Amino acid sequence: MSRLSLTFAAWDYDRVKPLMDGTIKPEGIDIKPIISRPSETFFRMLRHQEFDVSELSLSNYTMLRAEGDEKFIAIPVFPSRLFRHSCIFINKNAGINEPKDLIGKKIGVPEYSMTAAVVARGLLLDEYGVKPDSIEWFSGTQDGLQRPSRIDFDLPESVVLHRMPIEQDMGPMLETGELDAIISPNAPMSLNSENSSVRRLFSDYRESEKEYFERTGIFPIMHTVVFRREVYDANPWAALSLYEAFKKAKELAYAEMMETDALKITLPWVVAEMEETRRVMGHDFWPYGIESNRLALSTLPKYLHEQNLIQRIPEIEELFTANTLEVRG
Repeated sequence: MSRLSLTFAAWDYDRVKPLMDGTIKPEGIDIKPIISRPSETFFRMLRHQEFDVSELSLSNYTMLRAEGDEKFIAIPVFPSRLFRHSCIFINKNAGINEPKDLIGKKIGVPEYSMTAAVVARGLLLDEYGVKPDSIEWFSGTQDGLQRPSRIDFDLPESVVLHRMPIEQDMGPMLETGELDAIISPNAPMSLNSENSSVRRLFSDYRESEKEYFERTGIFPIMHTVVFRREVYDANPWAALSLYEAFKKAKELAYAEMMETDALKITLPWVVAEMEETRRVMGHDFWPYGIESNRLALSTLPKYLHEQNLIQRIPEIEELFTANTLEVRG
């Protein structure tokens, strides 16, 4: 039987790279890797369906499925996860000392519907009572990184969103105070410059995020992995094969970080960091599968619904291939 050849687009994370370089080979599948930044991958997949399989924004994917769009189907693999306290950056002169001070301010986001922004807004509402419609929103280029619109959506009149021309850059606007804050996965270039006017809202974000996880049990999911529907329908077995390969790749990444014969990761206390992370979050702190992630997977659609980005909250089981619904992470 001939092997199935699949193009696969993603960033080369340590937990994905073994599939990209052939260290791990999915059973019955030959991977043709395309390594690209998430913003590029998502645009090419969402607008043009260029790849057989790709990393994809979980919020954008959920928005499509909530509208009944079935061009993609996901497997419960999550290449990117991140707490989002760290991604709120403020101008020091904007009078913002705590989250509630964001009310009435001008805040930029690279893309309003990107998962990082959705999760940060959900966090601000759930934890601090900051409603999305209490802020004046701006979206556009940040420090030269352009993000063309990759998914269409409408917002109620109560939410003010200015979509800026691509040549207008939010990075300098934050530094000069034209914007009061930016919510972004990318730290502003001015953040660590000498005499910078920019800082994080949560200065000790690590402790804030650790406390949040210990209290809620939520480790936010940013991205998933999707098949083009016709590829999956013709080869449903490939979903399970890839899922198992992703699990093996993640276990290899864990092992690399715990190697002590000689450190493979360029951090002097990487082993200590792994041990502390496992103490707080458990041995498999980056789980795949549905059951281990049910809380995080149910939280994002709730945020999307609260933020008027979806009108219907899809069931978690709608989002993933039938043959991966009960697999363990």
